[in-house]
Amino acid sequence: MVFSSSSFTLLTLFIVISTVCARPQSYAIWAADSGIQRQQGNGLGGDGNPDVSYEHGEFQWGLRQLYERTGEEKYFEYIKNGVDNIVFGNGTVHGNYRLSDFSLDPVRTGPSFLYLLGKTGERKYQIAADIFKSQLDSHPRTAQGQFWHKLRYPNQGWLDGIYMGDIFYADYTKRFQPDNATAWDDIAKQFTLMYQNALQNATAPNNLHLLYHGYDFSHQKVWASPDRGHSPEVWDRALGWFSMALVDILETFPQDHPGYQSILSILQDIVPHIRDAADPSTGVWWLVMTQPGRERNYFESSGGAMFVYSMLKSLRLGFVKDTKDGSIARAAKKAYGYMTENWVVEKQDGTMDWLNTVIVGSLDQTGDFDYYVSQGLRVNDLKGLAAFLLASLEIERL
Repeated sequence: MVFSSSSFTLLTLFIVISTVCARPQSYAIWAADSGIQRQQGNGLGGDGNPDVSYEHGEFQWGLRQLYERTGEEKYFEYIKNGVDNIVFGNGTVHGNYRLSDFSLDPVRTGPSFLYLLGKTGERKYQIAADIFKSQLDSHPRTAQGQFWHKLRYPNQGWLDGIYMGDIFYADYTKRFQPDNATAWDDIAKQFTLMYQNALQNATAPNNLHLLYHGYDFSHQKVWASPDRGHSPEVWDRALGWFSMALVDILETFPQDHPGYQSILSILQDIVPHIRDAADPSTGVWWLVMTQPGRERNYFESSGGAMFVYSMLKSLRLGFVKDTKDGSIARAAKKAYGYMTENWVVEKQDGTMDWLNTVIVGSLDQTGDFDYYVSQGLRVNDLKGLAAFLLASLEIERL
């Protein structure tokens, strides 16, 4: 067969386009490769400067699982390059990190430091981890012992902070101080105090038996309830952070320590209630979970992906037993199906877009319904894309 130069050019172009746009069979790989192609989670901010970001730590948590599953070196190298962008050769954590801020958020990159230390043996990663541990050693606390979320939020414990600080705290303790019973006591206390102070009680309006976004132990904030100082609403992503922290830490926490059972009991308590809080029609969750169907409320993607990850990982590792009819697994798969149909969009360059992730949710203002629904959405927000990567990894393990 003879091709003209023009037909050969068109054929070549067709092959190139077909190759670029081929959708991976794995949504986990597709999500990871799309984020990497956009240079997300690479230790740099939009301005090109080093960025010690919990979002990057969350993405790297997924990439390391994908690396262990596939053996693809590009995932390991992306983690390493991202961490090397925020850790100097002498181990100093630089960029926008300041220990004096006493913020738990940047500590979420700490598990990546420890992971690379284990893989490479490079001393700088231990020094960087030691810096974060020194922060936790002097971090301000409530009178009960809960870490403040940040120095500028005095006496406030947030669900977010459990994910940001305590996964690293447990990983560090296991690696360097495995027999430090005081440290394990303290880690367990962070979970139990949050649970006790933020769990909805039986008389709460719109009671879902889930956890409010956070609490102010001093009862000074405008949103603090009279009884325990908790915030007024259950926000999906805050609960998502907490549920992921519960299931992730149980892989690290010593099973012969009493705190293991305490954390396990919390996980076993809330997973069925997360299942029950899903919208019956779509299977996914409202942004403000305590106000289902209210005007301006909507289905939010990052919290939902975090729930799918937590539910399926809980089942896979035997932390939670499903019902006889498999209702927890079924709920997770239904939600995931909605996500892939509605929040995953294939692009012409072969990457995927991830939709419907709210940019921010905080307790620095009113913490009420109007606050949460007034926050903007961002396409490919890494908090949501990384959560979808994690959910996809669990779906693909089924």
